[in-house]
Parts: sequence; C-alpha cells; structure tokens
Amino acid sequence: MTVVDDLTALSDEELRSRVDEWLVENLPAGWLDAIEAGDDERLRALRKQLDYAEFRVRIGEAGWATPTWPREYGGAGIEPRQAKVVNEELTRFRAPRSFNIIGIGMAGPTIMHWGTEEQKLRYLPPMAQDREIWCQLFSEPGAGSDVAGLATRAVRDGDEWVVNGQKVWTTLAHVAAFGMLVARTDPDQPKHKGLTYFVVDMKAPGVEVRPLKQMTGDAEFNEVFFTEVHIPDAARLGPVGEGWAVATTTLMNERAALSGAGSTSGGNVGGGAVEELVAAARRSRAWDDPTLRDRLMQALIDGRVVKMTNLRSTAARKAGRQPGPEGSITKLFQAEFNQRLQNLAVDLLGPGGMAWRPGELAAATVRGFLRSRANTVEGGTSEIMRNILGERVLGLPKEPAVDRDVPWKDVKRSQ
Repeated sequence: MTVVDDLTALSDEELRSRVDEWLVENLPAGWLDAIEAGDDERLRALRKQLDYAEFRVRIGEAGWATPTWPREYGGAGIEPRQAKVVNEELTRFRAPRSFNIIGIGMAGPTIMHWGTEEQKLRYLPPMAQDREIWCQLFSEPGAGSDVAGLATRAVRDGDEWVVNGQKVWTTLAHVAAFGMLVARTDPDQPKHKGLTYFVVDMKAPGVEVRPLKQMTGDAEFNEVFFTEVHIPDAARLGPVGEGWAVATTTLMNERAALSGAGSTSGGNVGGGAVEELVAAARRSRAWDDPTLRDRLMQALIDGRVVKMTNLRSTAARKAGRQPGPEGSITKLFQAEFNQRLQNLAVDLLGPGGMAWRPGELAAATVRGFLRSRANTVEGGTSEIMRNILGERVLGLPKEPAVDRDVPWKDVKRSQ
C-alpha cells in the first residue's frame, strides 16, 4: 500500500485511519493488540518477526517517514499540522523509525533549501526510504566547536574538486553512502569565507573510514581521511565560497533534529519514556522512595517543557520560518535533561544496575546511560549552545574573536 492520492484533502481522523490501516498491514499481526494489552513479552516476540531494514524502506516509500516532504522527493506531501497526526500514530504503534536521522533531519532540509532540482530528485527519495544512509563531515581534530576553522582542502581541477584532509567524530560514516562535506576552497579568505559545501560519495577512491570504539562497546563515531578524493562540481551544494551559509542551514536543522524529548531504553517521543519509567517505578519499591519519586515528577515536568518547546518550533516551521538559533534552547535543555533521565533510570534499577543477564532490561538501560554522556557534546557542546543563546537570542556582546577578519592561511593554529 503506497500513498497515491491527495492526503491534504483528508480530515485528521481520515488521515489517522489511513496511517493505522497501513501500519496494521505492514506490521506483524497482533502488534497493536500486544501494545494495548501491555504485553511487552509478546511485543518483543513480534519484533523478532519484523525485518527492520525492509520495514524502513516500506515506510519511506509510503511517505510516512518524511510526511511533509513533497511527493516527488519521497514524502507524503502533507501539511505540518497533518504530520503531527502521522507521528502520533507512529508513536502509538511504537513503529520503528528511520535509521537515517542525519539524512532526514539534516541533509534533507539542506538539500531542499540549497540543492538543484536534479540533486533533490537524486538524493531525497532514497534518503527517505532508508536506502542510502548519510553522515556529516564537519568536525576535525583542530576544528570542533570552532568548525569554521577547518583545514580540509578542496582544490578545483576542471569540472572536479580534489579533496585532502581529515574529519573526526563522524557518526555513521562506516555505513553511509553519502556525506555532507565542508572544505576550504580559498585559504586567502577569513575562516567563515572561502568554504564550499559538497556531497561526497563515501565509497569513492581515497575515502578511508576508521571506527572509534565507545564505552558502550559500539563504534558509531569514526575518523574519516580524504586522500586525493575527486568530487564532481555537480555534487557541490550552493555557490563556491558560500559553504558556511549552507553549513549553517545544516547546523540549525541538526539542533532541531536533536531536540526531541529524552529517552530511556530506546523510548522516544514526547516524554512517553518518562511515563514508562514512572509506571516501572510504581511496580517496584522505587516509588516508595520520596527522593526518587520527586525526581520522577521533575522528569515529567521537564519532558513536558521539551514537548511544548518543540511544538512552538513546529508552529514556526509551519509558518514558513527556517530553524533559527532558538533551536539551541531545546538542544541544550534536552541534552542535559536526557542525561538526568538516564541517571534516574539506572538509579531506579538499584543493585540490578550493576550486573545482568544478556537480553535483560538493565542492559539496554545501562547502555542508554553510557551513551547519554555524548549528548552535551554532539551537535554542539552545551557551552557553545549557551554562547549562541547569549549572543543571537539575548543580544549579549559576542565573545572576542581576533581571527574573525584575518585570512585563514595567516591564523595561528597547531599543526
């Protein structure tokens, strides 16, 4: 079943019914019954029957993964108001979401804003369908928070660009088909100028990816090395030398993508995970502890604050505004909220948080706790978020920057 008619003409209830029908048809039989009955064991068994990779392709083909994108670019072509209905049903069904958050949340909006029609038709549909995973190639060993100081070079050679340099902390680079690359094309310009933005084929000759092992045991971050990598000029996004403006679009959408409510053990949307944590505490002795109970109530309040702030951001996008620096508010709050939430989840386990058998809930909870340490670093550190809010939202004086108007090649830096 695919989306073939004009969904914008449907009422909210008609659209809800359409989404429900699709989910019932494409998820294992009894899925919703297990959720409504609170039968987690049955739901776990049904999850094992689901081919996640195939499901993500199908939900993308149906348009539900990117509901507000135009049909020709892989979406359902509906209004943001209607997308809320779609997301409510996906959440109610606990439907698996796209693995391609960097693509859909960051590359997609950037290509939509800056890309040519040919680029949109080539990259967006397979992105929405999870067929091609994306990564973001911004941070470097010498350019993290100060990403505009990056040193990776791109030199024009006819209809191509030759790239040399290194990126680091690149999420999903080891599985990505494409990457969003910002490289320096004019070192005679100050650091924010002379940058150009490219789409790079991660399987191209000269691209080397080295995974970085995390304390969770996973390796979702990577180092990426570019040695004489040839990129066609047709893969350039935006004008030559305007890479910082294009990158700013990506960064604003990155903060929006990282601004969802906190999660524990893989739960996600709108504070739902907090409510599940409260329910688990009620079933155990943890609820009798007044200190833990107070922390749970505070988590519920914080989750609602995140949700309401996100609703305001959604309303702004519905009005046609691009994500702005105010996205840093939610990114900052959510990162620190999620760390508090993960700490609480482990504390609720009591001694069970120290040792567990494979497959037990504690394993996922502790992994979430360990993974959350990155929240206040990835996508912009909390310190940088506070600077952005101070300068661009509150109008406070900028931090001193002696290199702002100095040609990049003349800026002193470590080698």
